[in-house]
Amino acid sequence: MKLIFEMVMKYLLVAMIGFGIVVPQVYAETPKEKLTIPDWSIMWGNPQGGIEEVRTAPSKEWITVKNGKMSPEKPAEVSSAWIKFRLPAQIPIDYGIYIQGIHAQNISIYMDDRLIQEISFDFAFDKQRVLFPIGNEEVGKVVYIKLETSMGRLDIHSAIMLDNYTVLTRAFLLYDFLNIILGCVFLFIALIIPIGSFCLRKGRDTSWVLISVLNLTLGIIFITYSSFIYINFTNHGGLYIALFDLSLAVFLPTLTYYFEKTFADGKYKLIRWFRKFQVMYSVFLIIIMLVNQFNGSRFSEAYFFASVTVLGYIMICQFILMIGFSILFVKRGNKEAIIFSIGFASLAFMSALDLVYFYASSQSYQFNLWRWGVVGFIIATIVVLGRRFAINQEQMINYSKELEFYNHQLQLSEKMEIISALAASVAHEVRNPLQVTRGFLQLVAARTDDKNKEYMGIAIEELDRASVIITEFLTFAKPQLDEVVDLNVFKEINQIEGIIVPLATLHGGRIIVNVPNDLYIRGSSSKLKQVLINIIKNSIEAFQVDGQIHIWAYAKHGKVYIHIKDNGEGIEPTQLIKLGEPYYSTKTKGTGLGLMITFRIVEAMQGHLEFQSQKYIGTEAIICFPSIAVK
Repeated sequence: MKLIFEMVMKYLLVAMIGFGIVVPQVYAETPKEKLTIPDWSIMWGNPQGGIEEVRTAPSKEWITVKNGKMSPEKPAEVSSAWIKFRLPAQIPIDYGIYIQGIHAQNISIYMDDRLIQEISFDFAFDKQRVLFPIGNEEVGKVVYIKLETSMGRLDIHSAIMLDNYTVLTRAFLLYDFLNIILGCVFLFIALIIPIGSFCLRKGRDTSWVLISVLNLTLGIIFITYSSFIYINFTNHGGLYIALFDLSLAVFLPTLTYYFEKTFADGKYKLIRWFRKFQVMYSVFLIIIMLVNQFNGSRFSEAYFFASVTVLGYIMICQFILMIGFSILFVKRGNKEAIIFSIGFASLAFMSALDLVYFYASSQSYQFNLWRWGVVGFIIATIVVLGRRFAINQEQMINYSKELEFYNHQLQLSEKMEIISALAASVAHEVRNPLQVTRGFLQLVAARTDDKNKEYMGIAIEELDRASVIITEFLTFAKPQLDEVVDLNVFKEINQIEGIIVPLATLHGGRIIVNVPNDLYIRGSSSKLKQVLINIIKNSIEAFQVDGQIHIWAYAKHGKVYIHIKDNGEGIEPTQLIKLGEPYYSTKTKGTGLGLMITFRIVEAMQGHLEFQSQKYIGTEAIICFPSIAVK
């Protein structure tokens, strides 16, 4: 990391100079006319006499190439070549020559017979660029460039540019600037993701680790793919190549595993098999790389074939496989797959184009398109991560709400259990003394005067009311369903209409019933009527002007739903969640026991009861019971 940091700082410093910060006055001397080198010549082989032999070589041994065109194809067994071109008859001051694309390991540049620059790589890297200044005293001279390599490529695949030296310096420096910047960005993301993931509930999830590895390897690939570091930090060239190959060997199977983990989830054997094959081949490449490194690059040709030619075909298969499955997932409507597929499609398409151009040009093409595909892929990956993070946050909020709801239900259940036990014990203990007291009061009333009989009657009525409350306590403590039978919902509601319709009319309202006659549930007829009457009675008591109650029922997904909706005064949300709690009632004189008993009866019949309400609009009770089929 220290080496990379120093490299980046040096690059930025040189780039600042290249932008013309310190030499802005040069442009004043740049001529308006554009000077060019129309063509250049190449001669294969290395004459024995060196530069003197090359200068006197007959013209028939030289092949003329139009400037901007690629070198002719290298003959077999040739490892060196000479390039020559003549400078124009007039050259302004502060001019230079820049050749952006050269495939060679060793380069020697001569001005006539004088050596002016030499670049030598003792490692397996052949992407070179040369920049050297020329002056007006060198007009008409011939430039000779010697190219040597131990690898398969040997050529010039770009134009020989003649221009202001500052302008060419800027082009020389900025050529790989984007790669360096993108590489540093990916390394930064790779560092930030693990740190940020520890702050999340699922910070150690495999997908986060895979994305971090992908960004780490991409950062190293971008930086080590840049020829700038090889030209300016030649002493560590072998290390850069090893890092590039190692990162690529890790990136490819990691990408497949991330794709499998995110969308396939191990369901497709073809993806799993291909990922395992990639892992084994990556291990094989790393072993070959180490063997080649420790043996002085004696197996460079075999390693080049395995790490470039064969690996390229494997990458094409990988991209085709992932594009095919991406299309499949998109058709299934997976939104994350759509986002990922767009990003990955850009990576796969650009990389595939690079590979096609690479093999179509006899492996001389320089990969350029793939980095834009990588940018699109990383953007899509970040969007998928952001979407998943948002979904996780939403799930956490929902979990919090559910936890609050279940906590409320637990507290309610605990209250119910306490009251149930208390109600059962108190009711049994109190009922007998009440009955005895009531009997004695009746005896005394029979032997007293009329005035005392009136008092005795009031006392007996109060004892009867206390007995009813005790009975409700017992019903709440342990609802008894009496005889459990098959119930027709339509008939049950029809039987209580005679009770509820007059009551609604008395309160200035009306009831609308819309229930089909083919809905059946299992339970107690008397208890179901008690539930319905209790809920409808509460709705009637909530009537305002022009009160109305709508009752309807239907079957859905194996359940029977009964809706009782009124247009009464409604209930506040804070009150709504407390319905059914012991001793809680929205009525002035209510005890809350009636609704508590209603909830318990519905639960005893394996049903569910919930209320929906808006203040001054009305309240709706929804009762749900398991549906049964009656032959």
